[in-house]
Amino acid sequence: MAKPKVYATHELFPDARKILDATCDVEYWSQQERPSRDELLRRIKDKEGLVCLLTEKINDELLRAAPKLRIASNVAVGYDNIDVDACSKRGVVATNTPGVLDETTADFAWTLLMAIARRVVEGDQFARSGNWKSWNLDQFCGTDIGGKTLGIVGLGRIGSAVARRAAGFQMKVIYTNTKRIPADVEKSLNVEYRDMNQLLAESDFISLHVPLRPETRGLFDSPKFHRMKRTAYLINTSRGPVVDEAALVASLESKTIAGAALDVYENEPFIHPGLKRPNVVLAPHLGSATVETRTKMAVMAATNLVSIFKGQMPPHMINPQVLKKS
Repeated sequence: MAKPKVYATHELFPDARKILDATCDVEYWSQQERPSRDELLRRIKDKEGLVCLLTEKINDELLRAAPKLRIASNVAVGYDNIDVDACSKRGVVATNTPGVLDETTADFAWTLLMAIARRVVEGDQFARSGNWKSWNLDQFCGTDIGGKTLGIVGLGRIGSAVARRAAGFQMKVIYTNTKRIPADVEKSLNVEYRDMNQLLAESDFISLHVPLRPETRGLFDSPKFHRMKRTAYLINTSRGPVVDEAALVASLESKTIAGAALDVYENEPFIHPGLKRPNVVLAPHLGSATVETRTKMAVMAATNLVSIFKGQMPPHMINPQVLKKS
């Protein structure tokens, strides 16, 4: 019996390939550049399964080009690249990789926070330049983290992991969320609830951890930046379009806020030229980028995919109603 045909838009890690290759006939994209849209549509036309990254848009156009497709397995927790309604209408299962990257992404949010607070990137560039001649009292002075107030927008899994780490810096942690969490959970995390305006006014650092939805697109705009402290820093490891980049640039230029540290961008991989300034730390979407975590993500995506072809329900379905109907 022929194995089901699958297309993977990345070579993946060996542990994930073993899972896929044991059950499926897999074609892997092996080039460093992402496959073009035309290339993807050409290669997917006879495939029953797809393993994809956030860079691939799984929409009606792709689904029309792949009439045999049964599952789109996203190697990411976010799935704003997937038109879930379109998949559901065509009976295509969509899956993601939740949970596995929470701690790693929280680590990286703190990496960015500390880097911008202590001007690490500026200092690194200066040290490499050959221009460092002596130590000076006021050289690259940043700002303390200990004892400051951290505001977390979105206290889900990753936001909670960020909050736990703040205890080591004796920070006051406040949060805002679509729904206030139970009092016992607040106590265990040592966090206090604020509405958005209160959080903006009180926070020395604001870390974003919300999914990209219509109501969060452009969530951080000019009015919100103007409510922040002039000494405050914005950290974003969630989704780029949550921040209005033009408004952020204007706020940085006018010194409305002190700086920002970003891992995601509004029109990724394009970065607004106005963000390439000394008081902004820029990272190329590294939130989950450790070998251990990315391997776990790829393995989870592979497991989700092969489950369909084994007659099982994938562990992490975005649209479980598809299989319930059948």
